[in-house]
Amino acid sequence: MENKTSFLPQEGEAHPSRCPDNSAFKQQRLPAWKPQLTIGSVLSSFFLTGAFCLTVGVCLVLSANSVREIQIDYSDKCSHCSKLRENSSNWNKECHCSVNFTLKEDILGDVFMYYGLENFYQNHRRYVISRSDAQLLGRNVNIHKSYCAPFSTYRNGTPMAPCGAIANSMFNDTIDLFYNRNSSVIQVPLLKTGNSWWTDKNVKFRNPESYNLSSAFAGTARPPYWQKPVYLLDEEDERNNGYVNDDFIIWMRVSAFATFRNLYRRVRRIRHFVDGLPAGNYTFHISYNFPVTKFKGRKHVILSTVVWSGGSNPFLGIAYVVSGTAATLTGFVITAIHLKLRKKKTYFQKQ
Repeated sequence: MENKTSFLPQEGEAHPSRCPDNSAFKQQRLPAWKPQLTIGSVLSSFFLTGAFCLTVGVCLVLSANSVREIQIDYSDKCSHCSKLRENSSNWNKECHCSVNFTLKEDILGDVFMYYGLENFYQNHRRYVISRSDAQLLGRNVNIHKSYCAPFSTYRNGTPMAPCGAIANSMFNDTIDLFYNRNSSVIQVPLLKTGNSWWTDKNVKFRNPESYNLSSAFAGTARPPYWQKPVYLLDEEDERNNGYVNDDFIIWMRVSAFATFRNLYRRVRRIRHFVDGLPAGNYTFHISYNFPVTKFKGRKHVILSTVVWSGGSNPFLGIAYVVSGTAATLTGFVITAIHLKLRKKKTYFQKQ
C-alpha cells in the first residue's frame, strides 16, 4: 500500500503560531487619541446641536413663508384641448385656451414662471437611462448601442435627434402672460434664456459642429411626439436652438418625484414690470400640446419669487426644526436619567 504524506503535525512537533508579531503596530499599541465622554460633554453637544438646528430651521421656515406664489391649475379649464389631444392623430391640430386670474397684491422683485406636472413619473429606471449623453454632446455616435430604444431610429433607419424616452416626452405647451391694464392688454415680456444651469448649458450639452444647425442635423429626424425638429425649437433666437435650448436642457434633468415643477420663463423687468408684477387682472394664453389625461395627470402654471434660501419649499426648514427638537428632548431625557442615577448612587453610599 502506497504511503501518503501527512500534512498534520506529528507528536512532539511544535504547532506554528498564528499570533501577530509582538510589535506596537500589530499589537495596536501605537499612541492614539480616545475621547473620554463625560456627562458634561454629552449634554452640551446635544443642547448645542439642538439650538443650532432650531435656529436654522426657524430662519428657513420664515424665509420660505415670505415667498410670494400663485398657482393656476389649467387642466380642467382647457378640457376641450385635453380631449383633442387624447387622440394621437390630432397631433398637428392646434388648440388654444385662456385662463384668467387676479393678483390682489403686487409681486415685487424677480418673478419666475414654472410649469408643474402631477402624476408624471420620471423616476422609472428605463425612463431615466433612455438617453444618449454622447449624442447630446454633439458627437456622431451609433445610437443603436445606447439605451434610447425604442426611440432611437425610425423603421427606415433614420436616427432620432435627440433620441430616448426623456426627449420624446418633452413638455411642449406654449404659455404667454398678458396684463389687462384698464382697457388695454399688455403682453408681459418673458425671458426664454438664462434659465438653465451654467454647467448644463456650457458643459453637458453641445450642438454638432457645422456652418448652420439645419446641416448639422441633416440625416436625422425629430422624435415622434415632437411638432418641430430640434434645430427649430426657438425660431426667434438661433443661439437657443438644438441641444442647447434652455427648455430642452431643463426637461432633460429628470425629477425624483411624480409631482414636480420646472422653470419655464422669467419676467423681464422693463416698462410696466420694472418692479415686478403689479396687482390687477391677468390672462394666460396657452397653446395646449402636452396630453396628461392618459396617466391621470394635471398641469399647473406657477408664478413665484425666490429668496436667499430658494423658492417656496419649507421641507428643509421643517427638517431642521424636527432634528433640533429631537436633539433637545434627548438632552433633557439624558439629564433626567443622570440625575436619577446620581440620586440613587448617593442613597446607597449613605447606606
